[in-house]
Amino acid sequence: MFKKILIANRGEIAARVIRTCKKLGIQTVAVYSEADADSLHVKWADEAFLIGKPRVSESYLNIEKIIEIAKETKAEAIHPGYGLLSENPTFARRCEEEGIVFIGPNADVIASMGSKIEARKTMAEAGVPIVPGISFPLQDVEEAVKTAETIGYPIMLKASAGGGGIGMQIVRTEEELRKAFEGNQKRAASFFGDGAMYLEKYIENPRHIEIQLLADHHGNCVYLWERECSIQRRHQKVIEEAPSPFLDEDTRRSMGEAAVRAAKHIGYTNAGTIEFLVDEQKNFYFLEMNTRLQVEHPVTEEITGIDLVEEQLRVAAFERLGYTQQDIQRNGHAIEVRIYAEDPKTFFPSPGTITAFQLPEGENVRNETAVTSGVAVTPFYDPMIAKLITKGITREEAIARMIQALEHYQVEGIKTNIPMLQEVLNHSAFQAGHTTTNFIATYLYKQSAK
Repeated sequence: MFKKILIANRGEIAARVIRTCKKLGIQTVAVYSEADADSLHVKWADEAFLIGKPRVSESYLNIEKIIEIAKETKAEAIHPGYGLLSENPTFARRCEEEGIVFIGPNADVIASMGSKIEARKTMAEAGVPIVPGISFPLQDVEEAVKTAETIGYPIMLKASAGGGGIGMQIVRTEEELRKAFEGNQKRAASFFGDGAMYLEKYIENPRHIEIQLLADHHGNCVYLWERECSIQRRHQKVIEEAPSPFLDEDTRRSMGEAAVRAAKHIGYTNAGTIEFLVDEQKNFYFLEMNTRLQVEHPVTEEITGIDLVEEQLRVAAFERLGYTQQDIQRNGHAIEVRIYAEDPKTFFPSPGTITAFQLPEGENVRNETAVTSGVAVTPFYDPMIAKLITKGITREEAIARMIQALEHYQVEGIKTNIPMLQEVLNHSAFQAGHTTTNFIATYLYKQSAK
């Protein structure tokens, strides 16, 4: 096992990794921007280094500076967390070149899954169902229009290099497609440096269900059941749970086996997630693969008892998985909500200084955060400031515990999305398990889905 690792990330995920490292006796090196000097991840790490100005381009995305600090501190490995550099093949390759272990899959695998078009081709080769559509980049809007006529409306216009809903739009007519194409192409080019677009058939009222994978360097690969992430706003996940209230055991097993088949086909190692769209008849289709730890990984940990960060570290250190598929059991139900610093009515970010911060406590209540009272929430980063996870023997118990925990969640000085989360959790449709990706647009705020 490693003696020291550097964490190339910030906030709650950096703090989360540090916690597992402390359990394993691994020393940690944190990096931080000028805006994050008061973050808990900086205080908890054994060493911490200022890496640059607040903007991510001048700090957390500075590959050479991160590599320099890793070498200076003699860190044997780098954990990339999620977001930022976690799915950057250039960063993974630089680690390899410097003899530093990248805690994740190799650079070639990351690159192969980074293009959604290439990922579609690869999954089809592996025998994984894909959404009807095309697996090549569109040259222009005229080709898009002709292709859409072949697929049939409604369709989903998507950016090949996209993520987080950027460059993605549902179009139901030729007129809408013509209006959407150029704008989404420009957005994709601006955000990802790649404006390639493609089309998929839009599946009405789908569920977003993903399979958590672990694979070692010795040919072993398992799935740790599923997470349902259907409660979304503008294609961003808001509430996640495990297991899904929708799946039956046969579908659950088929999805898990398809995910493992895909991982083995590409030679995947470490933790990863295959995301699927599931229609009303429980047909499932490959959506994308995330070659990293997911924000919502705690719900899987809660129902399996497996520390995913620990497993990431062990796999990266070339240890074998300590269990087989038959050993992985489900125990109870877990729900996670993301606490965002945003106005619950307009959903605009709400930067400012937190003047009071009190977390709920209790049995089967888990908090993930790196902020405290007196910390400034800046506009430079994603507005998520914390995650709250509850567990119950049943889904109903997990929901009731979450509702109660949110009532005791105190954040002052900034606005948060807690009122919206409470509205979802208390809604009869959510409690009945009617959790499609259109939930918020259907039952709560129609304008929020635009």
